[in-house]
Amino acid sequence: MTSSTAHSPELSFFAICPRGLEAALAGELTAVGASAINPVAGGVSFNGDTAVGYRTNLHSRIASRVLRQVNQGRYRDDDDIYKVSARTPWEQWLSPELTLRVDVNATRSPLRSLNFATLRVKDGIVDRLRQQCGERPNINTEAPDSRVFAYLDERNVTLYLDWSGPSLFKRGWRTESDAKGAAPLKENLAAGLLALAGWTPEHPLIDPFCGSGTIMIEAAQIAAAIPPGWQRSFGFERLLDFDAALWHAQRAAVKPNQTARVKLFGSDIDETAIEQSRNNLQRAGLPSNAVKFAVHSAGKLKPANAGVTGTGMIVTNPPFGQRIELQGAAGFSALGQHWKSEYAGWRIHVLSSDRTLPAQLGLKERRKSPVFNGALDCRLFGFEMFARA
Repeated sequence: MTSSTAHSPELSFFAICPRGLEAALAGELTAVGASAINPVAGGVSFNGDTAVGYRTNLHSRIASRVLRQVNQGRYRDDDDIYKVSARTPWEQWLSPELTLRVDVNATRSPLRSLNFATLRVKDGIVDRLRQQCGERPNINTEAPDSRVFAYLDERNVTLYLDWSGPSLFKRGWRTESDAKGAAPLKENLAAGLLALAGWTPEHPLIDPFCGSGTIMIEAAQIAAAIPPGWQRSFGFERLLDFDAALWHAQRAAVKPNQTARVKLFGSDIDETAIEQSRNNLQRAGLPSNAVKFAVHSAGKLKPANAGVTGTGMIVTNPPFGQRIELQGAAGFSALGQHWKSEYAGWRIHVLSSDRTLPAQLGLKERRKSPVFNGALDCRLFGFEMFARA
C-alpha cells in the first residue's frame, strides 16, 4: 500500500461492520494509514485523505460500507434537517444526471417519523442541485447510482456520502444463484471469524462444514495478498471529485502472491456444495490448488485427509439446516469426541447462536467472542484440543 498524498485534505469517514468485529476493523484501518480511529457499536469512525478512503474500500475485509462525512448540524424538527441538507454543497460530488437514494438511521431521535426525515434530506439535496445545476436527480431505491446516508442522534444530524456502492461483502465472485442459495455466510463475516480466531497463513486451516467455501476463499485470498475489492467497482468512482489517477495508483500498488502455499482444506457432506466451492474459488481469481475441497463427513474427517501432519486450526460455521449431518446432542457429542481424539493440539473455532453448543460438544470453551450474523446474536466459541501426553 502506498502512503497518502500530501496535498489531499483530511476527510472524516465512518466504516460500518457486523457488530462484534469493530476491533478487527480498527486494526485494518490502522494498516491502511487511517488516523483518529474510534470504534463504536456497529462500526469505526476514522480520518484520512482521499487515498486512505480508496484503500479502505479496496483492502478492508471486514467493513460492510465506507461513508464519507460531508456535513453535520443541530436540529429540533424536520425543517432543521432540510436546512442542513440544503446548505450542503452536493454539487461538488453528485451529478444530477445520476439516480439517488437516501437512507436515514437514528438513535434516540425525538422525531416521530424517520420516513419524513428521509424525505426532508432528499428534498434538501434535490433543491440544492436544481438551484446549482439547473436540474435534479431522479430517485431510485433499488439500484441507485449514488447514495446519501443520514444519521440522527438526539440533537445532531450527520450527512454522509456512500463511497462503497454495493455492500463491501459483495466481493464480485459470488453468482446470483449462489447468493440465493442456502444463506451463505457473508464474506466480511467470514473474514471477521478468521481475525477473531487469530488465524494467519502460517497455520493449516480446515473448515469441515465449508458450504459454498466462503471461509476458505477468504483465507486463500489473505494468503495470496489479493484485496477483497480487487474484482469490483465502488461508489466513489461515480462521484464528481473522483481522482482516477490516484485510484489507479492504489490498485497498482497491489502485488498478489499467486505462489503462496498454505494448507487450506474445506469439506462438506453435500457434493453440490463442494462443486459450488470449487467454482467460487476459480471466480475469486485463485488457482484450483489454493484450497483443497472434498466431500467428507465432519465426524470422520481427520487432519491426514487434509494433508496435515502437525497441528492447525478449524474455523467453521455449522449449517443448522438441510445439510446438517449432526442431529441433536448425540451427534454433537460424537463430533466433540472425534475432535478430542483426532485433533490433539489444534485450536477449533465454531460460530453458533446456541449458547449450549459447548456442552453439546462436551468441550469447555477457552474463549467466546460475541458477533452478529445479520440480526442473529452469535458467539464464536474457541476450543483448545490438548495434546496427548
